[in-house]
Amino acid sequence: MAIKIIEEKCIGCGKCIRACPYDAVEVVDKKARFKENCTECGACVGSCPTDAIELLKDSGSKMDITQYKGIMVFAEQRDGMLKKVAIELLGRARGLAAELGCDVSAALLGHKVEGLAKDLIARGADKVYVIDDAQLEKYTTTAYTKAMVTLIVKVKPEVVLYGATHVGRDLAPRIARRLGTGLTADCTELTVEKEKKLLQQTRPAFGGNVMATIWCQNHRPQMSTVRPGIMKELDSDPARKGTTETFKVELKPDDLKTKVLEVVKEVRKVANLEDAKIIVSGGRGVGGKDGFKTIQKLADALGGEVGGSRVAVEKGWISKDHQVGQTGKTVRPKLYIACGISGSIQHRAGMSNAGFIVAVNKDPNAQIFGVADVGIVADLHEFIPKFVEELKKGK
Repeated sequence: MAIKIIEEKCIGCGKCIRACPYDAVEVVDKKARFKENCTECGACVGSCPTDAIELLKDSGSKMDITQYKGIMVFAEQRDGMLKKVAIELLGRARGLAAELGCDVSAALLGHKVEGLAKDLIARGADKVYVIDDAQLEKYTTTAYTKAMVTLIVKVKPEVVLYGATHVGRDLAPRIARRLGTGLTADCTELTVEKEKKLLQQTRPAFGGNVMATIWCQNHRPQMSTVRPGIMKELDSDPARKGTTETFKVELKPDDLKTKVLEVVKEVRKVANLEDAKIIVSGGRGVGGKDGFKTIQKLADALGGEVGGSRVAVEKGWISKDHQVGQTGKTVRPKLYIACGISGSIQHRAGMSNAGFIVAVNKDPNAQIFGVADVGIVADLHEFIPKFVEELKKGK
């Protein structure tokens, strides 16, 4: 898509300026004009009383995709600490790179974060691009978008991967729009199509009832956001060799639509399932909120976190941040105990990579037993209290 102003029709009324969400329109010599930061979103088209703004359709010409090589990972960091999903993405990127025959790079944005480059190389990056600027210390959408777009246009990676975090979900679609390429959000699997060497991006659709595999054939880079906890990270190898390059991006005041004045951290208990070593989850068989008190006792006895199925969350027995499954969180604990969970494909997709799985269910035909290492056919309300007693004796 492209957008243009028909000067003969423009009367310089300025209504397009008020309609633009990016402050990308100005009036010069009584004629509207787009600034460099215009995203061609088309928000101004309907505001023009004289039809002087035209949104042009794609001419159908294909991008020269042969210029694009390599895989780039957006190495998200907060307060100078790498997010775990960035390490996970590097691990998967190495596997994809082996099939595509290319290198892996990492884009590291922030202020005084160059020290993190060594860890990124140790975890699988061949090259780290460091964009260091005081204006990037705290995440803001427009500043990070300009920095990443500038880097991608220069480097031309074939694939760019982002974590499906709050930052990644905000940033990736804006970059995709600026670059005129596609984006597959919330991926649970990434593979390479052997013949065409295309990235196969798999994600749940229709409420998790269908798994859709998406290709981006004619545009580059191929971009995905990937759920945390799905990809397996590589062990750190301090001896691994790589290079670091400082990449300069000029950020002007106009590039900063917002300014972070203060960060106020709310102190509240949120289930950290992605990093949990042990998770005890409850489903329909728990029976209600009181039933989850029994689940909590077992989790406390094991030093683990409490999870829940989609049904348990929808019934209001436990909050959304505890949900495990395709429409919740994907986890990889050392021990996963499923209590009163039937084991639908949607739930199994979120926990099947656990190191060891124990299932407790009254129904001997429950699907969860198909993925369990140990299956216990019992009423969880009778079994768990006795199990907790034995754990306490063991201590």
